[in-house]
Amino acid sequence: MTPSINHRDPVSTCSTDVVRTIRLTVWAVLAAALAACATSKGAPLGREKQPAAADKEAMTALGGKANGLIVWSSSRLGNHDLFVMNTDGSNVHPITKGDTVDWFPRFSPDGSHILFSRSKKGWVSERDANAGGKWDIYTIKPDGQEETKVVDDASWGGWVSKDEIVYVRSTAVFRRLLAGGAETLLVDSKQVPDLQGALVQQPELSKDGAYLALTLRGPKNETGVWDIAKKTWTRTGEGSQIGWNPGGDEIYWVHPSGNGGSRVLHRPMAEGKPSKEEGDLDALILIDLPGKRSHESFPTMSADGKWLVMAASLRANDSDVVDHDLYLWEVGTSSATAVRLTHHTGNDRWPDIFIAEPKEGEGAAKGKEAAAAEEKPAPGKAGKKGKKKHR
Repeated sequence: MTPSINHRDPVSTCSTDVVRTIRLTVWAVLAAALAACATSKGAPLGREKQPAAADKEAMTALGGKANGLIVWSSSRLGNHDLFVMNTDGSNVHPITKGDTVDWFPRFSPDGSHILFSRSKKGWVSERDANAGGKWDIYTIKPDGQEETKVVDDASWGGWVSKDEIVYVRSTAVFRRLLAGGAETLLVDSKQVPDLQGALVQQPELSKDGAYLALTLRGPKNETGVWDIAKKTWTRTGEGSQIGWNPGGDEIYWVHPSGNGGSRVLHRPMAEGKPSKEEGDLDALILIDLPGKRSHESFPTMSADGKWLVMAASLRANDSDVVDHDLYLWEVGTSSATAVRLTHHTGNDRWPDIFIAEPKEGEGAAKGKEAAAAEEKPAPGKAGKKGKKKHR
């Protein structure tokens, strides 16, 4: 008996391979189309998700302790608007609304106004954050009143004092009175060989005004400090989104390493230069969230240096379209104690935090309340040992 041989039909095999190739091609085209749509037509609106009871309890406890206000840019109403909420995640509401992109909000030192960038027309991607002719800078009060344009054709606005600001035009950083007047050029990367004409982002002056922290993009991708008087550049590390701590003796920034592909590092500074080696990155960790949602972005400290607000996502992507949520962290505590404040599938980015200085007599009273609270078990914790912590 001749054994049967199972020959594959070459026509059938070819057809199967063609179908498989077509399917893969279609999926690739669809994925690219969806990504292009999100990038070219705006960020997704997303939807609200209800936090678990334990998460809500943590928001109330930690946010109530901070007792401040947070502003950020969100896509939940459209292209991007400014939203405000309490530090415990309550009273979420927009203070701008329209077809333009409003982003990079920054509280004035006294908390009375918010400086922010606005696109001149419709959706503009953050990839074009330094593009000429696409952005203006505005101020608005935290209650949404007195919206005022203060700078034409600029972005990345920040405060020097309640009366003075810094901002960017492409490769140059300027300083000017908020009310107007002459601009002072602080640095233009096209005029500095070490900077190679890089795009400059998120300028922030040190407390003494002598040094300018910058993120570079384009020919150079790094963070560093510009010595304004000496006109010299000092690299502080790979990454982006650099800022000064309120004391002016340390910088912090987002580094492309860590649990979720990024983490926040910090380095002490002296006379505009790092006083600690960059070599051991683990020794420089400020915060690296545990768990899956650990791609940290946009960290900003409160003026008293006690609180840090930031965003985190599940993965790296375009920062103005990916599902970021906001977190609040008490500086110096374990990374695991950071609390998630927003639970929304839209894009929440570039938060800032304002903590009002306690009025005379309030500090002592709050100190007594905090001490009394520490003596009592937290709600729902009494008698429950070994309960897992929630982020």
